[in-house]
Amino acid sequence: MKLQHTNRLRSLAVGAVAVSGALVLTACGTDQQSGQDQGEAAPAPGDIKCEGTGNILAAGSSAQANAMNVWAKNYQSACPDTKINYKPDGSGAGIQQFLQGTTAFAGSDSALTPEEITQSKKVCKGGQAIDLPMVGGPIAVGYNVPGVDDLVLDAETLSKIFDSKITKWDDPAIQKLNPDADLPSTKVQAFHRSDDSGTTDNFTKYLHTAAPDAWTYEPAKQWAAKGGQSADGSSGIATNVKQNEGAIGYMELSFATGNDIPALSLDTGAGAPVAATTANASKAIAQAEVVGKGQDLALRLDYTTEAEGAYPMVLVTYEIVCSKGNSEETLASTKSFLHYAAGEDGQKAVTDIDYAPMPKEIITKVREAVGRLS
Repeated sequence: MKLQHTNRLRSLAVGAVAVSGALVLTACGTDQQSGQDQGEAAPAPGDIKCEGTGNILAAGSSAQANAMNVWAKNYQSACPDTKINYKPDGSGAGIQQFLQGTTAFAGSDSALTPEEITQSKKVCKGGQAIDLPMVGGPIAVGYNVPGVDDLVLDAETLSKIFDSKITKWDDPAIQKLNPDADLPSTKVQAFHRSDDSGTTDNFTKYLHTAAPDAWTYEPAKQWAAKGGQSADGSSGIATNVKQNEGAIGYMELSFATGNDIPALSLDTGAGAPVAATTANASKAIAQAEVVGKGQDLALRLDYTTEAEGAYPMVLVTYEIVCSKGNSEETLASTKSFLHYAAGEDGQKAVTDIDYAPMPKEIITKVREAVGRLS
């Protein structure tokens, strides 16, 4: 595809969204079913500066759908001439649409691969796609085991559950970690994502890194293990866990809390099991290392930390955007929106719905990178 044609495609796609009517407020409510309050937009934060107008089309991570919904409501309240249209189709689908030149930015729970960065140069005229870590949080493992209110598992046991090696809830390995629990002989129903998912990528990175002998599959967006049951998106996992006795599944924390699904604690080797909370996730994310080059801010997470209170099964959602070559029609409004999301008010706005804000030293670099987009 020629560069000029690709950039025209991006501009046309962004402009055509008004016809589709698939605003983020509708798309998120349809996909996520998170149980979070989707009420009226909060008063516009003071750090929103409206620049540009039009319709911004974006797609990707369903894990950040609840955060994107809040950001879009707040931004559109302050800037009614701009519409943020985010479709939480999953990280893989979001990256694919971005690389085809049909969206202004993508959301992904995994950083771009070298091959994807190379491919992005076809749509980012004079530049390339970059990863901007915008929000983080724990990957909660929700479960439906009546009578068990506090469940503790470690990486090895989790690996065996999701690899169909442990099939009953009263398995000795689970009993050993939960000596005081009244575990039933109910069949384990493990649910994994059916779509290409950054949450799956991060979940399997944790298993592969923390329990390499038990989880021998290479981490990937596509589920690799045999057996289990699949569901589409974070909403699909949450729905199936809630509806099926004996079910267990991984999801972003707000989908668990929003659906009143209990989440297990991890035995990481620390002095006490670590719960899936935003505060505990932040402790783990703070240990991440920036490994991206130039404006790219891809992170390397430490999945094996044994620090007290650090929950290592985390994900970071990146907004993926062109460093150069963005559509002139939406550049100003895209920068304005991303600057708000990365700002103090934007980060604070999502802490109440179970997201972990980026550490100060990282989010400061994100704001600087947004300011240099062209």
